[in-house]
Formats: sequence, structure tokens, C-alpha cells
Amino acid sequence: MNGKICLLVASFALAAAVALGAFGAHALKSRLAPDMLSVYQTAVQYHFWHALGLFALALLMLQWDAPLLSWAAWLLLAGLMLFSGSLYLLALTGARWLGAITPLGGIAFIAAWLVVAWVAWLR
Repeated sequence: MNGKICLLVASFALAAAVALGAFGAHALKSRLAPDMLSVYQTAVQYHFWHALGLFALALLMLQWDAPLLSWAAWLLLAGLMLFSGSLYLLALTGARWLGAITPLGGIAFIAAWLVVAWVAWLR
């Protein structure tokens, strides 16, 4: 993934975070049990913060010639899908087994930020 593609992906991920957050606040507030609404809100929160991080990473990719940053971008994208995606589905379906997928997304988030730290250290 290059910086331009990463910027596009991050922008769409941020737009989706806003849309999903609004959907949760307006359409789901009265339809989900409080514990599932909390799960949904956690998904939105992590989605938004890591999409914003992906956006910042894209800007960094446009400035630095560091191929490892592409790995960080893919890991952030995987984290968004696994962590937030599993929580969105858990909240909407009640399928508790999806909670087993969530930590994989968390590991992807952590790995992504460690890759960014490694690149910064090398510079």
C-alpha cells in the first residue's frame, strides 16, 4: 500500500466511522440492550481512532521512504476489520463467538503501532 492509497482508505474508513457512529446513536439506541450498545460504541471508538491513525500514517508515508510503513497500514486495516468489525457484528447479532475474533484485531493494532515505532527508531 502506498501513501496515496492509504490516504484514500483512511478517508473512507473515517467516513464509515462517522456514519456507523450516527447509525448507532440514532437508529440503534432504542433497539439494542445497553450492554450491546456499549459494545457497539466501543467498536465505533476504536474504529474512529485507528482510522484517524491510518490517516496520519498515510501522511507519514507520503513524506518518508519507508516500505515498512506499508506493513503498518495493512495491520491497521486488518485491525479495523477484525476488532471493530467483530464488535459491530457482535452488537448487531448477539453472536458471542465473535468476541473471540476481537483480540486478533487488537494484536494487529498493537503490531501496527510497533512497526511505526520501529521505523521512527531507524530514522
